[in-house]
Amino acid sequence: MIQASPDVILVNEQDEPIGTMEKMAAHQSPHLHRAFSIFLFDKQQRMLLQQRAHSKYHSAGLWTNTCCSHPYPGEPVADAAARRLKEEMGISVPVEKAFHFTYQASFDNGLYEYEFDHVFIGEIDDATIEPDPAEVAAYTFRSIEEINADMATSAHKYTEWFKIALPLVAQHLKANTPA
Repeated sequence: MIQASPDVILVNEQDEPIGTMEKMAAHQSPHLHRAFSIFLFDKQQRMLLQQRAHSKYHSAGLWTNTCCSHPYPGEPVADAAARRLKEEMGISVPVEKAFHFTYQASFDNGLYEYEFDHVFIGEIDDATIEPDPAEVAAYTFRSIEEINADMATSAHKYTEWFKIALPLVAQHLKANTPA
């Protein structure tokens, strides 16, 4: 059994593990580490967004994708995604790895993100959403078009990784949707 850990998995540009580091230390200096992001859509193709809790150590109160986090050392990324989706949003639905990307961002509080991000996509039906209030302040469903329109005038309301990932998710969906 994989044990909960405050450490993240440090990786190289090919996502090969090269060590571990305490999560906050990895965010205080930009060390590339493994992460995942989950994007769930309903039958109307609206994305389930969450507003991060106001107590989060960075990007507090900002809107973002359904769920994101880091796998524990030794934990397969797909297992971590399923685990964290249940912990954070109270949802258990199948998700599939769609693609990955690497990004860097810095924040006003001196923290950094430098992540090799595995992106998972899934469909949410009538599942009950029961977010953990320590993680999630609110949630909503929006179409990609609605999100893009809002980001055009209010980009400051969204997390940095979401601004990078959203066009990649839209491109992936377009390329993998039957005509």
